[in-house]
Amino acid sequence: MPLIITNFTRTNIDNQGGNSMEKGYLTPAEIAIGYQDIGVNKAKNPIFRVLILSILAGAFIAFAAQGSNTAIHAISNLGLQKTLAGVLFATGLIMVTIAGAELFTGNTLIILSCLSGKTPWSAMIKNWSLVYAGNFIGSIIIVILISQSGQLNFSNGLLGAFSLKVAAGKVSLTFMQAFSLGILCNWLVCLAVWMAAAAKDIVGKVFAIFFPILLFVSSGFEHSIANMYYIPMGILAKANPQYVQLAMENFGVNPAQLDNLNWLSFVTNNLIPVTLGNIVGGAFFVGALYWFSYEYKQKQSNTHLSNSKTSSIKKSA
Repeated sequence: MPLIITNFTRTNIDNQGGNSMEKGYLTPAEIAIGYQDIGVNKAKNPIFRVLILSILAGAFIAFAAQGSNTAIHAISNLGLQKTLAGVLFATGLIMVTIAGAELFTGNTLIILSCLSGKTPWSAMIKNWSLVYAGNFIGSIIIVILISQSGQLNFSNGLLGAFSLKVAAGKVSLTFMQAFSLGILCNWLVCLAVWMAAAAKDIVGKVFAIFFPILLFVSSGFEHSIANMYYIPMGILAKANPQYVQLAMENFGVNPAQLDNLNWLSFVTNNLIPVTLGNIVGGAFFVGALYWFSYEYKQKQSNTHLSNSKTSSIKKSA
């Protein structure tokens, strides 16, 4: 999800930004213009490139999920636990942005390009579908490698038990809980992406990403792509009796939660509602609202000007 915004077609945007070349950042109006071109480029990328980059993004987010679980699994203080998880998890989106990869949640911002008429809606749906599938593949690759590495045996199996507990909690959410938490999550994730686009250097992008991601993770919101690691990892951990026993003794996981943790509940109880929430949070609360704020008026003005010119030509003819 490279965030490079250059060669804007309009340099004077309602006198909001002044001369952007003199600043070390882009204004929101300039980002709104730039993201239309980003959406066009994403929609036109060759399938093989999108697939490879989306697999990488899924792996990067899974690395972040794995690292945060490893760091916090033995911490009992909930506030400290979630804060440290947020600090580490931010690394995932930083890698996606700086290294360059295609992440489904960030790609909900392609909607700006569609609203401007530069990208067909069908092309956006095609991109979302391909990236979502690639993110899942990347996540599962890390799940398999971690499960085979023996890492879940950390702290005498407590990491495996913690992974099970996290997954069980996620599939125990109601549809509306998961949907709402998905909206809140991607609202912040896309704000992180949006603000990173404003920065013109790597340090600025890192700081722009770090704080919204820290906020979303420490708040306990739901990210569909991260859950492609968390829940499958928990399902695999469930097959180990030692992890199950430790999860019940140390984290209060009960038999009903264990029974509810399976591949079907992964999809129906979490992945579907969280994904829908992520789409609303990113596409509407960030993409659409910023487009209406900065671009809708401009588009209407251009349409009016075009109609006026057409009318003048007809009269003169």
